[in-house]
Amino acid sequence: MLADFNELPEHSRIWIYQANRSFTEEELQELEESLTAFLKEWTAHGSDLHAGFEIKYKRFIVIGLDQTNASASGCSIDASVHFIQSLEQKYNVELLDRMNVSFKQGEYIAYKPLKDFKKMAKAKSVSANTIVFNNLVATKQEYLENWEVPASESWHSRFV
Repeated sequence: MLADFNELPEHSRIWIYQANRSFTEEELQELEESLTAFLKEWTAHGSDLHAGFEIKYKRFIVIGLDQTNASASGCSIDASVHFIQSLEQKYNVELLDRMNVSFKQGEYIAYKPLKDFKKMAKAKSVSANTIVFNNLVATKQEYLENWEVPASESWHSRFV
């Protein structure tokens, strides 16, 4: 069951998929239609899942699930991963590679392999104050408070 992402409770579970490039306006419109259709039909053991989404900075797909009435099951999580894989193929983007880091360079969102981010930290091209995207947040509250933070306040701190 599709819900307005902004109306999901703060304890809702969150999944964040970062793209290795920005989506075009046309792709964003198609993505919204695809996500809407998927979440309307998303179920766990026959129960509708109360979920919503938002797309941030034209490159982060954020799915939120209110688990108050029904939680995601292994099968429903598999279905969501298969859906995301289909988006990867359709748009020729990476969405599931967790070994990449996204961070801000001014208003630009940079996307680098972790090894390159480490090199940039050693070279002082990124610092403890660099705004990073902590895609490991697990709840909507964590997403709202701790997703877009200085590297010093994230798991990225070990490198800067």
